[in-house]
Amino acid sequence: MSQTQRLLLIAPSAMTRTPAFDRAAALALAMHLPLHIVAFDYSQALAVAGMFAPEQFSLARDGYLQTHRQWLADQAGLMSKHGVEVTSEVVWVQQAYEEILAFINEMPLTLIIKDAQEELALKRVFFTPLDWQLLRDCPVPVHLVTNSLNPRPRNVLAIIDVLRDEEQDRVFNDQIIDSGAKLAAVFDANLELLHVYDWTAAYVQEMGFASFALASEINEVLGTAQHEAFAAIAARHGVPVEHCHFKEGAPVASICEFAAEHGTDVIVMGTVQHKGLSKLLGTTAEQLLHRAPCSVLAIKPGRMLQS
Repeated sequence: MSQTQRLLLIAPSAMTRTPAFDRAAALALAMHLPLHIVAFDYSQALAVAGMFAPEQFSLARDGYLQTHRQWLADQAGLMSKHGVEVTSEVVWVQQAYEEILAFINEMPLTLIIKDAQEELALKRVFFTPLDWQLLRDCPVPVHLVTNSLNPRPRNVLAIIDVLRDEEQDRVFNDQIIDSGAKLAAVFDANLELLHVYDWTAAYVQEMGFASFALASEINEVLGTAQHEAFAAIAARHGVPVEHCHFKEGAPVASICEFAAEHGTDVIVMGTVQHKGLSKLLGTTAEQLLHRAPCSVLAIKPGRMLQS
């Protein structure tokens, strides 16, 4: 397999052109990288029926796969007419995540792109079990696309947490900003940097629940310290002051409100697991993934977006 860096688009099993196709094509052109498209097919009912009629199962499966391969090849052909170097394949497999890991082992991937389903009636984003596996365990940055607005992002929002106190956590902030800056640069998009100061969480972390009568004083001291830390990080990365936003309030609501008001196309955020637990992500990140009004680029420690 070629060692050239490339993008991987995970297409839906249904033969439907989704927003992720357009975003993947735009990314491939802007980043000058080849794109590989894969769709995973599997039918439990068909597989069970095949136990009793293996020849008919093979014919039915092969016929469907051929139809899907041709449809996907047609989509790839449309992309190639616009200058995208693209290949495609359809794989019959029950456990898609294991197959994705095989792709990661076989080819150097810069980014994995996939649709996330946006449930407008519920004002939330729906993630499949595969999405959560990718967000939790995938060693490659994952971009989950929610809508067809602006295939070439115009506004990128990087979210950092200056409450991080460990050295590796501070480095993680740098990786999030660098990833957001690279995404914005390839599309000549605006980059905004945001930290939301949740004084109650900061206070509890520093002081515990005792002496809560000192809350207002602690709020002022901690808020000033975090604002200074935020300004220092932004200055180190050369983010203009007018693009730096320090908000106070509930993190998830504040981030979603900011993204909606500023027409954000992609939120770049860090995702980590709770130590010692199988549960995915921290509370804020998990809630934000469900409520973000736009697409998300998820970065894990040590795995920032390469350009």
